[in-house]
Amino acid sequence: MLGTLALGILAGPALAQSMPSGAEGETAQSAPASPLPPAIASLRAQDARVLDLGYRLTTGNARFCHHDRTASAGLLLHDMAAYGDGATLRDLLGLEGDVGVQALVPGGPAERAGLRVDDTVLAIGDMNIADIAMEDDKRWQRIETIREAAEDLLQDTGTLPLTVARPDGPLRIVIAGTPACRSRFEIGEGGRAVADGHRVVIGPEFAAIDYSDPLLAAVLAHEFAHNLLHHRAWFDANGGRKRKAVRLTEREADRLMPWLLANAGFEPQAAAQFFEKWGPRHGGWIFRARSHDGWDERVDFIEEEIARMNALGSADWSQHFQHEELPGDVSVPGR
Repeated sequence: MLGTLALGILAGPALAQSMPSGAEGETAQSAPASPLPPAIASLRAQDARVLDLGYRLTTGNARFCHHDRTASAGLLLHDMAAYGDGATLRDLLGLEGDVGVQALVPGGPAERAGLRVDDTVLAIGDMNIADIAMEDDKRWQRIETIREAAEDLLQDTGTLPLTVARPDGPLRIVIAGTPACRSRFEIGEGGRAVADGHRVVIGPEFAAIDYSDPLLAAVLAHEFAHNLLHHRAWFDANGGRKRKAVRLTEREADRLMPWLLANAGFEPQAAAQFFEKWGPRHGGWIFRARSHDGWDERVDFIEEEIARMNALGSADWSQHFQHEELPGDVSVPGR
C-alpha cells in the first residue's frame, strides 16, 4: 500500500458514469430524471474511471495470473439500500428497484452484451434480488452478496447472466466475461488506497485521485500488485505486519508496478512518474517511520525494473519478476 496494508471497508458504493452507445445502437444510459447533486455526480465519475483502469490492469495481465485467474464482465453494481436516502436517489436515476448498474467499461463485455448504465437488475443468474434477506442495520451486505454471486458465476462459468427491467418486461442478458486476474476495484471512503487480498479500494479524498489516467493507474497497479503477490496472506501466515517485512512487501509491489502497467497498455515509466509527483508532497510522514523506502529510492527501484524489462524485451512477470526474500517461516501458495 501507499499508506498501510489494510482491509478496505466500504461505507456505501459510489455511482455510475454515463457511457457511450451500447449494443444495437442503444444508448448505454438513460438520462436521470433530474440532474444529480454535484457530490454524487463526482463520485459516479470517479467510480467509473477506477472501474475502467482496473479492468485494463486485470485483463491486460490475465495471461500471467496463473494462480489468480477469473473472468471480468466489465461492470459495477450498486444498491440503493446502502445509501442514506436511497429512495430519492433511486428516483433520480430512474431505477425500478434497488439494485442498478453503477458503471460499465466502455466497449467491455457487459456493454457489448447490451447492458446499460442505470439498468435495474432483477436477478443474478437464478438468484432473485427480491429474495435476498437484508438486516436493517446491515443493509450494505446485500450488495456484497450480489457481487460475490456475480464473481462466483464468472469464476465457475466465465459468464454472467443478468435479468434487467426493460419497458417490454424483464430481459435476460448473458455476459461473456473476458479473462482477467482476480481483483475488484472500487471507490471507498477517506483518503487511502488499500488492498485486502481480493479488492483494491481507493478513497475519493486520496491525494492522487485526480491525477492523469497513467498516474492513477500506477496507484492502482501498486495495490493490485499486493493482491497478486499474496502479501495479505503472507502476513496472516507469518505473525502479522513487522516493519522489515512491510518494507520489503512495499518494495516488491513498487517493483511489479511497471510490469503491470506495460501489460495494461500504459508506459511503465508512469510508475516512477507517480512517485516523483506524489512523494515530495505526501510521502514524508510514512518515510520518516522507515516502514517504506523513501520516494526517491522507490523511483530508483522502479527505474532498475524498467531497465531489466527492456533488456529482456518482455513484460512477462510470471517468468521474469524476481521476488524479495521475505523474513518469514511459512510459504504462501502463489508467491
